[in-house]
Amino acid sequence: MTQDLQIDFTDPAFQADPHPVYAHWRRTGPVTRTRLPSGLTAWLVTRYEDARRALADPRLSKQSAFSVGSSATANRPSGPAAVLSRHMLAVDPPDHTRLRRLVSAAFTARRIEELRPRIEEITHDLLDAVEGRDRADLIDTFAFPLPIQVICELLGVPADDRDAFRAWSNVIVAGSQSGDRLEPAIRAMVSYILALLAERRAHPGEDLLSGLIHVRDEGDRLSEAELSSMVFLLLIAGHETTVNLIGNGTFLLLAERERWERLRAEPALLPTAIEEFLRYEGPVETSTFRVATEDLEIGGVTIAAGDPVVVVLLSANRDGDRFAGADELRLDRTQNAHLAFGHGIHYCLGAPLARLEAQVAFTALLNRHPGLRLAIPPEDLRWRPGLLLRGLETLPVRL
Repeated sequence: MTQDLQIDFTDPAFQADPHPVYAHWRRTGPVTRTRLPSGLTAWLVTRYEDARRALADPRLSKQSAFSVGSSATANRPSGPAAVLSRHMLAVDPPDHTRLRRLVSAAFTARRIEELRPRIEEITHDLLDAVEGRDRADLIDTFAFPLPIQVICELLGVPADDRDAFRAWSNVIVAGSQSGDRLEPAIRAMVSYILALLAERRAHPGEDLLSGLIHVRDEGDRLSEAELSSMVFLLLIAGHETTVNLIGNGTFLLLAERERWERLRAEPALLPTAIEEFLRYEGPVETSTFRVATEDLEIGGVTIAAGDPVVVVLLSANRDGDRFAGADELRLDRTQNAHLAFGHGIHYCLGAPLARLEAQVAFTALLNRHPGLRLAIPPEDLRWRPGLLLRGLETLPVRL
């Protein structure tokens, strides 16, 4: 189907439960053209197979997303935003290949696994801080500070700055829905990152940020713009997805009490349960948008060169043609090739870190607070604005 379909993505009812809309589109218009909150008209891809192919299709360019076609050109970043547009999610090969190689040299699986004892220590410190309380906001006291402290320590960012960083991050990921607050937040983030890089050059350490500044591969190294963009990406992506993974997963367990009790009784299910949280109510709702570099077909629809395309990961992961009982949360689901971390060359570099943090977090919650319960009805919870991320603003619980 090629007609334009309109939906108010800013409607709290849609943000609370977008799944019925996506299910309707999967049935009637799986490749749908619509107007996004930013005002940009884009194609939304909602079925699993179409989404998986689109994520890996080199004709859908990340690098061209702000430079191909009249609509995209109007949204080309300028000023401070341009400083943050040279990270791995914003470029194509060969630039992407080069950047990923350089960053991977400092962001290894061994280094992530070495973080486990520190992640466990931070987790228990955070739970100690709420010990004795009757209730708490699990996002504010646990799901947010855990990954932000981990990524700040990994990069060597002062922990004292995390509250300011959280405020900027919330505004930036909400995008156009942040209104007049967006540009000041971007400016503040850019100024902060540039000052941080200057300080670390003068006083290098053993942290990842120092490693990124000095990493070389056959004489190649990151430029200043690339460094700034990569720090921005690692700070944002390094905590936002895990905040939502922990928050969404805990909500899903507490909304249906038998899920919480089953996972306590069968802790060996935790790894598959985490994958199911990622599939069923994943932390990232949509991909960042791509632009067709030539006419191409997706799901029987012709996408013209220059047209923006957005893959709806949240919808693809509920596609009944790919997942049996797709609208059921199954803690023991083993056939679970979800797209929560993307697919293809832009697959999330930090996925192992997110999974490790989630395993530590859920293990500690289940063991230390076996009676954990929601403090308000599920329908009273508010979901964060914006199409990019899928997460709760707060999660009040009784401890």
